[in-house]
Amino acid sequence: MPAPYTGGCACRALRYDIATDPVEQTHCQCRDCQRRSGTGHSSWLVFAASPSDVVTGPATCWGSRGDRGMEKRHGFCPTCGTPVFLTFPAMPGLVAVTAASLDDPGRFVPRQVTWTRSAPAWDTLPEGLDRHAEMPA
Repeated sequence: MPAPYTGGCACRALRYDIATDPVEQTHCQCRDCQRRSGTGHSSWLVFAASPSDVVTGPATCWGSRGDRGMEKRHGFCPTCGTPVFLTFPAMPGLVAVTAASLDDPGRFVPRQVTWTRSAPAWDTLPEGLDRHAEMPA
């Protein structure tokens, strides 16, 4: 069994512990991720897990709709404000955590970049990643 993926917010009040490997690791350059991260993209590890099974501590959530209309729930720490996870009500068995929230961010190994059509020219990402103009089907 792989070592668990652990992480959380800056003040350590909101934590997660995930015992499986991610099903996807991606950079996303959609406008929502840009606004949320304060830069040109967000970086995510997506796991087949329910947030209620892997997240502990207080979390505040807010909702948004992606460019294709999919509802997303953004989870962050109400104390320090750190964005930590993302869920999709239409896909209740998935949770995505921000790469920066990992205790060991070196475990993030991106495989793709999504929403490249929204990428600012200054947000360059490494070559060799699969690139998608939008979210792949």
